[in-house]
Amino acid sequence: MREWGNAMSSTRVTKVDVLNEVMLLIFRVSTRLLEKGDEMVAPLNLSSARWQVLGAVALAEQPLTAPQIGEAMGVSRQGVQKQLNRMLEEGLFEVLKNPRHERSPLYMLTRNGREAYDRVTALHRRWTDALAEHITRTGIDGMRDALDTLYVQLGLTPVPTLE
Repeated sequence: MREWGNAMSSTRVTKVDVLNEVMLLIFRVSTRLLEKGDEMVAPLNLSSARWQVLGAVALAEQPLTAPQIGEAMGVSRQGVQKQLNRMLEEGLFEVLKNPRHERSPLYMLTRNGREAYDRVTALHRRWTDALAEHITRTGIDGMRDALDTLYVQLGLTPVPTLE
């Protein structure tokens, strides 16, 4: 853990400096989450990307289109479609006609898809239980609140342009 505002330091660390470090840490955490997620679900013939697609539909509790799945999980429609095509071949999803959009079918979990998601959920629960043992409730609540605030601000604050 780094100590901010160390008396030995000749430069003052600003909240902007800390936010920059937090953003870099988020990139590192995201990468590690995906790596560990891949490791956890590999025995189920899944990847983190495929787990995300299963989860989007399972959590929605209704069939979704590829763009809806992408929006729910923060990934591109093309990335979702690639995973859906593979999981359709493996019998984890079935395609339904979409009465609202002829060219954008709905995807629904099959029984095998639901079973795969349930198995991943059980593994994930054990993993998060183990992780939570090392973080206080106050720390977890603080992370959630800070990340939620950052997410909202990222949507509201325009990025600078080269002018």
